[in-house]
Amino acid sequence: MRKGIVAVLLLGAVSVVAQQRLDNPAMFEDKLNFYVANDLGRNGYYDQKPIAELMGEMAEVVDPEFVLATGDVHHFEGVQSVNDPLWMTNYELIYSHPDLMIDWYPVCGNHEYRGNTQAVIDYSNVSRRWVMPSLYYTKSFEEEGATVRVVWVDTTPMIDKYRKDTEDYPDASKQDYQRQLQWVDSVLTFATEDWVIVAGHHPVYADTYKSEKERVDMQNRLDAIMRKHHVDMYICGHIHNFQHLRVKGSDIDYVVNSAGSLARDVKPVEGTVFCSGEPGFSVVSADKKSLKLFMIDKKGNVIHTISRTKK
Repeated sequence: MRKGIVAVLLLGAVSVVAQQRLDNPAMFEDKLNFYVANDLGRNGYYDQKPIAELMGEMAEVVDPEFVLATGDVHHFEGVQSVNDPLWMTNYELIYSHPDLMIDWYPVCGNHEYRGNTQAVIDYSNVSRRWVMPSLYYTKSFEEEGATVRVVWVDTTPMIDKYRKDTEDYPDASKQDYQRQLQWVDSVLTFATEDWVIVAGHHPVYADTYKSEKERVDMQNRLDAIMRKHHVDMYICGHIHNFQHLRVKGSDIDYVVNSAGSLARDVKPVEGTVFCSGEPGFSVVSADKKSLKLFMIDKKGNVIHTISRTKK
């Protein structure tokens, strides 16, 4: 019991010590910078609109190249078409700051799978900033000689419970997840970038009330491939809180990005480096020698920093 109390206190101490604000543009110069945002779609309610405004204001300092959107931009039943009003009330009218008129690279979350997943892809033909070529894809970025490869994966079909529930998640069973995993393995085999990040909606490891079977499926299917290729970070959402985990036998930083609207409580589990029930978003910044992810709460404070370095 005493060890558990100490662990919680240490985690609390980390969050206090680490708090700072990203108000120095110089720290982002000559680096590849981007945002991570997910679990957004609440029609602007809860903390969605204030956080969206904060993202816009901080963009003047960070100068992000794009937004990595790890699923559930639309909650509840997803969208039915490219003309669904939720595109306006969940997205366009919320993330309206001029500095957020940049590329958004999304993946589907489980809530998009409750609707029309093809409409999520096809919205790329409607909105200039929505860039989703398929349900899973990859892109390499370069800035001042530093290279970062991001691999967007479609995690809902990797989890048995969604594929079996054809009534609520009609598109999940239509996807060949084994073919996707072969593709992921191939992409990572030939990745030569300085940093490699895999991004999906569902966590591989996390504290959550959601079914443990979700994580077991992710561990057995995706994590084995990521470990094989020594991926630097796996970034996801789904749980509506911030979590950073490191697990035995893996050098991957497992990152759960919090909801940009409605957040949930969280507690430390085995492997937890940091956790917080605050809503917010993350900033990723990379050069040739360092990769950093800053977790930002709704007040604009950096509550945790993940840092990887190369010699």
